[in-house]
Amino acid sequence: MSQIMVLGAGMVGVSSALALQARGHQVTLVDRRGPGRETSFGNAGFIQAEAVEPYAIPRDLRTLLSYATGRSNDIVYDPAQLPRIAKVLLAYWRNSAPARHRAIAATYARLAQRSTADHQPLIAASGQDNLIRRTGYAQVFRDGSVFDGAAREAERLKAEYGVRVTAKDAATFASAEPGVKRPVAGALAWDDTWTCADPGALTAGYADLFTRQGGRFVDGDALSLTQSATGWQIDSAEGPVEAEQVVVALGPWGPDLLKRFGYRVPMLWKRGYHGHFDSPTPLSRPVMDAQNGIVMTPTTRGLRLATGAALVDREAPAEPRQLERGAKAVSDLVDLGPRVQEVQWFGHRPCLPDMLPLVGQAPRHPTLWLNFGHGHQGFTLGPTTALLLADAMDGQRDDLATALAPASRPAAIH
Repeated sequence: MSQIMVLGAGMVGVSSALALQARGHQVTLVDRRGPGRETSFGNAGFIQAEAVEPYAIPRDLRTLLSYATGRSNDIVYDPAQLPRIAKVLLAYWRNSAPARHRAIAATYARLAQRSTADHQPLIAASGQDNLIRRTGYAQVFRDGSVFDGAAREAERLKAEYGVRVTAKDAATFASAEPGVKRPVAGALAWDDTWTCADPGALTAGYADLFTRQGGRFVDGDALSLTQSATGWQIDSAEGPVEAEQVVVALGPWGPDLLKRFGYRVPMLWKRGYHGHFDSPTPLSRPVMDAQNGIVMTPTTRGLRLATGAALVDREAPAEPRQLERGAKAVSDLVDLGPRVQEVQWFGHRPCLPDMLPLVGQAPRHPTLWLNFGHGHQGFTLGPTTALLLADAMDGQRDDLATALAPASRPAAIH
């Protein structure tokens, strides 16, 4: 049995703490806020078993021009940031080439396809089943030609990966979602995905399970981490906390900490926003307006609208224009109702250029372990990469773990 500190109490960190605890280790979970209060708090609440291929940079000129000119609501950017992120964007672009992307997806799909099965024991043990829907989500299209192209792509994913997806015409979708006010050209129903009515509460529920089972949570500053003669130490509200081994599960802040120990981790931070609306419209499942870059998820706080990606400085103030544009766009589909009064939330998705999370032992520190860089899918993949990490820390190896390990990916960490 080892003494292990896990830094970061989002979905990835909490899941890592639980997986290591189940192996008999003495685990301390550390965060500067409560569990599930950062990126795991504000996502659309999808556990995406259908997300078998990671998001690539599109290669077609029409889509790229829509990004560059600001016509697309999927991505917005601050031009002043482009020089700073140019190198990581170029690496991401190269990995988005079809042949390279297929190779990455061969690994990524094996993670996504496990996701719901790996969440299920934690959902059951934490008593959070009331937050989970197993009805998938609908992706709606306003333009018939765009829908036809998306349906063909969905058929490819079904053929290659066994994804459960059904194309629905306008009448069939209207029958399934009578609350939607206007007809759409068509919809794709993605049935493998589970969705959550409160992602932050689910993460906190997993953390409560961890502490009920004897785990320790402390309010501490991960960036105070230092190496000691016997292992590692951080400063906390309870004083110094020490452990023999440490896991970095800090999501977008992972590179900041590792820089102090001589590592460089190129990362692209994609900011996302959400807002809640007191909508009278009943939806049986979340609905994504594919052509307006917005997702509508029924949650315990109201109808949550969640955005695509904003490429801005991490310290930039809130600028929720994607959320506002998305809300205006979907107002003809559903009655949104009034905006719930709340502090404007935003978070940052930690995207690595090769689109895979870093999971395993740091190259030059044998008792320093990594589990971050999940991009858009930390909420989905947290329990899965936690199990892979626990295996690696116990000396077990397989080809999937090797593909994610820092030692195999010098471009991702050096």
